[in-house]
Amino acid sequence: MNQPDSDHFSNHAGTRPAAWYENWTEVPDSPWRDRPEPGGDREYRTLTYARDGRIARITFNRPEKGNTITPDTPVDLAHAVERADLDPRVHVILVSGRGKGFCGGYDLDMFAEQGSHGIGGSTDTTGTVADPVVQAVNHNPWGTWDPMIDYAMMSRFNRGFASLMNANKPTIAKLHGFAIAGGTDIALYSDQIICADDTKIGYPPTRVWGIPAAGMWAHRLGDQRAKRLLFTGDCISGKQAEEWGLAVESCPVDELDERTEVLVERIARMPINQLMMAKLALNSALHSQGVTNSAMISTVFDGIARHTREGYAFQLRSATVGFREAVRERDEPYGDYKRAQFRTEA
Repeated sequence: MNQPDSDHFSNHAGTRPAAWYENWTEVPDSPWRDRPEPGGDREYRTLTYARDGRIARITFNRPEKGNTITPDTPVDLAHAVERADLDPRVHVILVSGRGKGFCGGYDLDMFAEQGSHGIGGSTDTTGTVADPVVQAVNHNPWGTWDPMIDYAMMSRFNRGFASLMNANKPTIAKLHGFAIAGGTDIALYSDQIICADDTKIGYPPTRVWGIPAAGMWAHRLGDQRAKRLLFTGDCISGKQAEEWGLAVESCPVDELDERTEVLVERIARMPINQLMMAKLALNSALHSQGVTNSAMISTVFDGIARHTREGYAFQLRSATVGFREAVRERDEPYGDYKRAQFRTEA
């Protein structure tokens, strides 16, 4: 073990202004002294990763598909979050979406119209419970549904998204355009949400064929407001999300980048260990409220919702006339269907 040198005593923390704001790797006696920077360069299929000083930036990168969720998304997200969490230079993790919106939910070209044949990702799942052929058989409306085969697949999506809550370091979600259906599962697992005033946020699939698998709505909004949204499938704006306490801040879309940078830079100034302790202490309240149990129950019910008489009717209608038409029929009675929307949700 290296012994302290003379500089250790002549350059102690009391000789440097505000030394408590120095990064772990910057202090003279850093445990990372003379250690190489973390490696791990990796190309992701659904997102990009970059470190900018003390900020790790994770950006969903399927703009032509509304950043919809594929089986690679939770794997990519969990890897990127862990990469940032282990990097001693990173203080805060920012998650956003490239293109017109944050995330439009699950890719229904893959999950509804194709009868789940597309649920396999880049990872070899052949012969496992996540094998796309196995899942397709289990989602056959004319066959027998095994809820635990379904749960084994869907719970892995949840685990990947929950990496945002379970990371030791703060995670911030920047929302613009839309955060719909499964996209809200990701956003609500973040520690803080900042959004544009006109962001569309909600879970319309509670009208048929879905329950929010993450189970975070009541924990973030409280019982009555969560029920107000999930009993109707209605969406709220980013501005209303701030008013209801779902978002910590909302602003005009042309100010979102600047306001987000102010927030994450203020967080990044804090010592990492202070951030970690504050997050762990506050997360203990969420765990006491039962967030893990909420996710388990909600994931099971999401599977049931896709295999009720009504859920099968929606799946078969999507396969027959296309998902866009099925969604139109679902949402027009509520007056909030827009033809310009992405082929997303669920």
